Amino acid sequence: MNYFSSSFKLGILGGGQLGKMMLYDTRKYDIQTYVIDPNPEAPCKIACDHFEEGDLMDYDKVLQFGRKVDVLTFEIEGVNVEALEQLEKEGKKVYPQAAVLRKIQDKGIQKQFYSDHNIPTSPFKVYQEKDDLTEALVRKEWEYPFVWKSSTGGYDGKGVSIIRDEEDLIPVADTPCIAEKMIPFRNELAVIVARNPSGEVKTYPVVEMEFHPEANQVEYVICPARIDSAVAKKARELAVRVSEAFEHVGLLAVEMFQTQDDEILVNEVAPRPHNSGHYSIEASYTNQFEQHLRAILDLPLGDTESKVGGVMVNLVDEEGHKGQVNYQNIEKIMQMPGVTPHIYGKKQTRPFRKMGHVTIVNKDINEARKIAEAVKKEIKVISSE
Repeated sequence: MNYFSSSFKLGILGGGQLGKMMLYDTRKYDIQTYVIDPNPEAPCKIACDHFEEGDLMDYDKVLQFGRKVDVLTFEIEGVNVEALEQLEKEGKKVYPQAAVLRKIQDKGIQKQFYSDHNIPTSPFKVYQEKDDLTEALVRKEWEYPFVWKSSTGGYDGKGVSIIRDEEDLIPVADTPCIAEKMIPFRNELAVIVARNPSGEVKTYPVVEMEFHPEANQVEYVICPARIDSAVAKKARELAVRVSEAFEHVGLLAVEMFQTQDDEILVNEVAPRPHNSGHYSIEASYTNQFEQHLRAILDLPLGDTESKVGGVMVNLVDEEGHKGQVNYQNIEKIMQMPGVTPHIYGKKQTRPFRKMGHVTIVNKDINEARKIAEAVKKEIKVISSE
């Protein structure tokens, strides 16, 4: 099929920042794009060929949208899987596949998948409601402290809580959930795996993730991870094992823990471009968004190695601010060496909402990390009201 400067249509479910950044590369290759999102002012709107407003969980909306395009992908997991399954039955190419998304949407099913495939992960239990978990704690079948996760709907730190005692459990939602044993890890790592329908597989270098202590969001992503080469090799090999188990097409971001004794445990995965791969826009030979397009269109996968060390800083709204967004001191960070800001196009602020990111590239990864710290201190995302 001729994808370039042709009548071929690529559909994207979700019009957020991931879709917007993917569209940079569809423009590079002159690939026609259709996007659907519930927000009439979604970031993707300015860059796609055709935009529709619609609920991604609405079976009929997703079905009708999918029938208009030749290949369908998504930039968010919260989409109607039944509609994707029906589209596949009708012969539509959906990548990553509906079966992959179904296994990943529910964290309980996802964790059980790792257990069933002998993929190392932290010990866990699945509970259908909050009372079941409470009773398990009373009967000493589970113990404090642990990590509570909502089985569905969690993202960007939402739907995740550390439970140290009874009081911590009070505010969590009464919803199907999983309880995970707390792992005394040394590092949180991630590996992005690309796989196309022909079976070609490539991994990106291991990245190290530093999290914001309150928001439970990634604050910095560092590539290459500052870890022993043997640990990095083990992480990339495990990521390939996970990819093979899912048999996905497209990108799979595999988040992992490096334990104190250098074991690697899979935390969770995302079947799409991922925050841990944003550094690749400036630092890699093939950025993750172009790679996702190459994979789902069954084109040769690009070189995943880095041209230079890269650190990504998430730009999130300051606490106590809500309203029309205002970026303070952006000119100051643009004077710093190797700094490139990315603004996502979200007009309204709210605490800890991801509004953009900044990439810092440098031959010395430790120097890049220092500049990243300076960027974080300088730039402020606040409301102008």
